[in-house]
Amino acid sequence: MKIFHSMGHVAGGSLLIAGTSIGVGMLALPVATGAAGFLPSALIYFLCWLFMIATALLLVEVSLSMPKDTSFISMAEKLLGSTGKKVFWIAYLFLFITVMIAHIVGGGAVLREIFGMGLSGTLWTIVYAAAIAPIVYLGTHTVDRINIVLLSGTLLSYFAFIAVSLGYIDLSLISHIDWGKTWIAVPILFTAFTFQVIIPTLMTYMERNVRKIRIAIFVGSSIPLVVYLIWEFLILGILPQAALVDAAKAGENAVEPLKHFVDSGSLSAIGKGFAFFAMTTSFVPLALSFFDFLADGLHMKKKGKNKTALVAAIFGIPLFVALIYPNVFLIALGYAGGVSCAFLFGLMPPLLAWICRYRHHAPLERRQLAGGKALLAFLMLLAILILIGEIFQQLLLLYQE
Repeated sequence: MKIFHSMGHVAGGSLLIAGTSIGVGMLALPVATGAAGFLPSALIYFLCWLFMIATALLLVEVSLSMPKDTSFISMAEKLLGSTGKKVFWIAYLFLFITVMIAHIVGGGAVLREIFGMGLSGTLWTIVYAAAIAPIVYLGTHTVDRINIVLLSGTLLSYFAFIAVSLGYIDLSLISHIDWGKTWIAVPILFTAFTFQVIIPTLMTYMERNVRKIRIAIFVGSSIPLVVYLIWEFLILGILPQAALVDAAKAGENAVEPLKHFVDSGSLSAIGKGFAFFAMTTSFVPLALSFFDFLADGLHMKKKGKNKTALVAAIFGIPLFVALIYPNVFLIALGYAGGVSCAFLFGLMPPLLAWICRYRHHAPLERRQLAGGKALLAFLMLLAILILIGEIFQQLLLLYQE
């Protein structure tokens, strides 16, 4: 019985990590990486996966130096002071807003593709946001029930897409390689592989059992890696590189161009269904998390007028941006990954671990990652380069306009 109990924790933790990672970023990955080709994309997927495992282990290490149930923002306050807490709060707020914008824009586009009905993209964007808002208002119990249905739809449509699409794969498309464009998709990959936000929750759920947590991190993060690579192979094997480049310029997801290149109504329909379920499965818990985050940060009770105001804020602000910039899907995900995720889950874990190790002299047995100062400095440098690269890329786009 003890073995089953232990494996249950590991399985639950692994699924928690996988479920946190798989979401809207998946729909953007083939478009963002299409210019590079499958082999370069697979390599950068693997490297980002390794990076995220490393920073997750460092957060486990930092968590071991903190009291139980210490949140990520509280860690920053304890190690960096009140200024660190404020910076983290702003970074989290920016992350929530940018990913919410991407979901609302992407969800509206998917509804337009599925139903059409003569409505404009603007109206479908409003419909999508308006449909999700009441679910979040009703609370965790409703979200849990809805998410079971959405997750089931995601799994069924994903495997159906694999089964139907295999007959349309053109291996000559898979052979395309452009190593020079490999790094363009790193910011979106950061968004797609991010799960570190749940490390404090995982520590509590798995009773700070480091061995089980390490297994869950490896297994749980490997699931999205495999899922993404299969999805990448299918899309890049069906759509010509030029179509993916055009989709990137138009800010579209990977499913939208299918109707132009595949003479199969069923494949296009399954793809649209998968896009809807994948988008919405991650959107609903994201919106609920944003609701709780904002309520906690603003010290507002989640009742009555306060509750209505909070829901209006978490949907209203991203919806406003989405309506003004309807092609911002990939840009929003780029900002989320290249700025917020690079800072919060790329730069901060090695920095916090450095402070714990070399200022607070945490015991050696708590260390979860070998390599000492050299590796921590290397990880911080990578995160800083990604931050600078994303900011430079967006400034360049503004200049070109």
